[in-house]
Parts: sequence; C-alpha cells; structure tokens
Amino acid sequence: MYSRADLSRIVALVVALSLTAISTSAMAREFRAADTQSEDYPTVQALLYMGRLVAERSGGRHQIQVFHSHQLGEEKETIEQTRAGAIDINRINGVLIGNFVPAMNVLAMPFLFRSIEHLEKVLDGPIGNEILNSFEPYGFVGLAFYDSGARSIYNSVRPIRSIADMKGLRLRVQQSELMSDMIRALGADPIELPYGQVLTGLATRLIDGAENNWPSFVTSGHYKYAGHYTLTEHTMSPEVLVMSQKAWESLSAEDRKIFREAAIQSSQFMRGQWKDLEDRSRQQAKAAGATIVTDFDRKPFEAAMAGIYEKMRRDPAAAELIERIRKVE
Repeated sequence: MYSRADLSRIVALVVALSLTAISTSAMAREFRAADTQSEDYPTVQALLYMGRLVAERSGGRHQIQVFHSHQLGEEKETIEQTRAGAIDINRINGVLIGNFVPAMNVLAMPFLFRSIEHLEKVLDGPIGNEILNSFEPYGFVGLAFYDSGARSIYNSVRPIRSIADMKGLRLRVQQSELMSDMIRALGADPIELPYGQVLTGLATRLIDGAENNWPSFVTSGHYKYAGHYTLTEHTMSPEVLVMSQKAWESLSAEDRKIFREAAIQSSQFMRGQWKDLEDRSRQQAKAAGATIVTDFDRKPFEAAMAGIYEKMRRDPAAAELIERIRKVE
C-alpha cells in the first residue's frame, strides 16, 4: 500500500511529466519555407535536405514544409512576407535582398569576383559571416549562402561580341536599381520583370533577352527563344537563405544551433548539386543549337562599370568591403 506521501509524490510526478509533454508539444512546429524555383532545382533540393536534418536533429519536433515553384508568390512578395513573419524561411536572390540589406549590393557588383573559387573563399570566410550577421536590423536572420553561378547575357537578336552589340537591346533585369544601372551602362535598355514572367516576355518579344546563369537559361526554357549566349559572367552574386526574426525568436538556443548548422550543411550539399546541373545545362543548350560566345571583348564591359563603382564608393562601408573582397586570395 502507498502512503499518502507516496501518492502525493506520484501525482506530482505525473503532473510534471504531463506539463513537460505539453510544453514540448507546444514548442514543436512546422516552418514554411519559400523558393520560386521548381522542385528539382538545387536550391529547393537543398531546402528539402535542410528539412530532413532539422527533423532528425530535433527528434521530429520541427518540420520544414517547402513551397517551391512560386507557390507563395514572386521573390519580391516573399521577401515582404518573410519580414512580416508569414514565411519562416526563404531562399532569396542576392540582388533582390540588396534592396533591404546594403552589404548584399556589394556582392552583386559587376565584375567584382575573379572566379567562382574567389567567391566561395569570400563567402566561407570572415567576410561572409559578417554579411550574414548584418541582416538582423532589417527583419531577417542570415543563415547561409547558396551559390548561384555566374550570370551572363543572352538574347534573340544577335551574338554579342563587343559592347557595341549591346546597343538598343531590351534586356530583362531583376527588380533592382543596381542591375538596371548596369545594363544601361552597357548601352542596352533594362526591363524590370519578375523571374516568372521572363519566358512570356521572350515568347511575346516584349524583351529581346535577359541575363542569368546556365541552369536558369535552360530549365526555364529561355534558350528556346533567346539562343545567343555570351559568357560575360558579369556577376556572381550568391543566393541567401534567411529566416524571419519572428520564427528565429521562437526557437530555443539549442534549436537555433540546429537550424543554423543544418542551413550551412545544406549550402555545401547545394554546391555539389549546382555544379552538376550547370554542366548538364550547358551541354543541353549547346545540343539545342544555342550560339555560345566566349571570344568577346571584355575590357570595355568592365570599363563601362566605372560610374557604378564610383556611386557605390560614396558609401565608406561599401568601399571598404569592396577592397577587402578584392584582397582575398
């Protein structure tokens, strides 16, 4: 027989365990993640990979549901939703988030990086960490960078072998003042369009071309309408994975560590996926008859960026960051 004291202890233990279970259940959550790319795209696959890591390391308490293929809107819309806390995790193009986080505009500067290797050294080092840490005053938490390859110019009118060939072309750019200034400086007319509208723009001849990386050129079908691809490789701006501050603040210190480490590992996973897709996309474009121009006169393109760099250097912080990036070996 249990004494009254024993029964009291048992009841107290049962209540404590029940409260723990309720508390644990309350902390469990499904996080909404957004990406405008299709399900098989490397960034989406990286988000799914991150979700598996988070679920495993949280003992199933936390899940990430990935909404791909513009399901939650175009990137400009999902950025606002993330700031408001309606979206928890978002893979965002570096140029678009630069409208909110100034340091990201520096990473998007034309002809800043010497190579993809140079870019990765910057992102994986102290500079990359500093930039991710700079997101919080703007309503985001920077988790990791995703590679986005090098962006080049393609169009349906003529092969671009010199800066003179750019004159008068109507080229789609991201909704960014920096990208519009770049195309204008090269002699073409920038047309700001969301990514999801580019294919229609090419098919209806609203635009003559655009600028993007190999996978976007092929997986979106742009190569079918704009078959002249010049390897300008003018920008190597990375994608960035962010979390809303509201979602971040809902996590314990232990869970924050789980999410951040899973994000970093998903970034490394994504790089392998990306390089494979980049190679396959280039081969597919070539096999489809796309004209790939590698022998263009690069120096005038770089020289045309002088005004853009002069404007950026008016900000002392941006000027310092540009010089630090250039010194990374």
